Amino acid sequence: MWGGVPVVLRKNFGYFFHEGLFNIFRHRAMSLASAGITAMCLLLMGTFTFIALHIDLNLSVLEASDEILAFIDDTYSLEQALNLENILNQVPHVISTRFITREEALENFIQAHPNEELFQDLEPKIFRDRYAIRVDNPANLSDTADYLNTITGIADINIHEEFTSGILTLRRAATILCSILTGVLFVSSLFIISNTIRLTTFDRREEIAVMRIVGATNGFIRWPFVFEGFLIGLCGALTGFALQTGAYIIAVSWIAKSDQMRVFELIPFQEVWLPTAGIFLAIGLLTGIGGSLFGIRRFLDY
Repeated sequence: MWGGVPVVLRKNFGYFFHEGLFNIFRHRAMSLASAGITAMCLLLMGTFTFIALHIDLNLSVLEASDEILAFIDDTYSLEQALNLENILNQVPHVISTRFITREEALENFIQAHPNEELFQDLEPKIFRDRYAIRVDNPANLSDTADYLNTITGIADINIHEEFTSGILTLRRAATILCSILTGVLFVSSLFIISNTIRLTTFDRREEIAVMRIVGATNGFIRWPFVFEGFLIGLCGALTGFALQTGAYIIAVSWIAKSDQMRVFELIPFQEVWLPTAGIFLAIGLLTGIGGSLFGIRRFLDY
């Protein structure tokens, strides 16, 4: 199991681990701050990532259900209206079309308003024949609608452009905000961890000088601080994952109980906990080890 591990680490693993742990307790306030900000970085990153994932999921549902209604000119006969189907299927971004007669439109309208007696005696002639058109991406609804308006025989178009545009804007905003916050907090974590390591190396500068005089290599001096950063990053990752798990479960439970929010599709945490844990662990350890290497580099000759 030690085949690919440097000799100095294999022979002194216990010493390096003990020294790294000792350094953390020596400067526990700074170590706690380092682990805490790493955990908050991961929590915010995870939260906005989950928001983006849920927006994508619900956009997919919207994509499957959202349709453009293309109303046929009243002067067109049923045969002329049916002949438009081939033309509509050739419009860019259109993936399917479904013809709805006046009678079907009336039936759908009555079913949508079962308690309105006034609507029960309506005549089919007040409705238009129409096509329900699905596109490949909600972002293409507006362009597709503009194209459909140029087709002879199409009298009017109905789309839910405002709602779709709002969802797309929310997704972009969540993605941008997630990236900015993650970048800022990641740099902050590196800065605090590196300062913690610098404080430790400054306190032990005389010991490090003696070690160098007696022939200790840079690797031997460096490893305790790497372990210190590793442990700080690990604590931050575990704390962040625990907070993310609790926040996710509470949020999903609240949304599931809310009548207004129940329409949203939710991702069960069982499906995402493993990749989430892996990503949190990787970023936490990268931050901790990277911060330690950055903090000690000025004390060593490379």
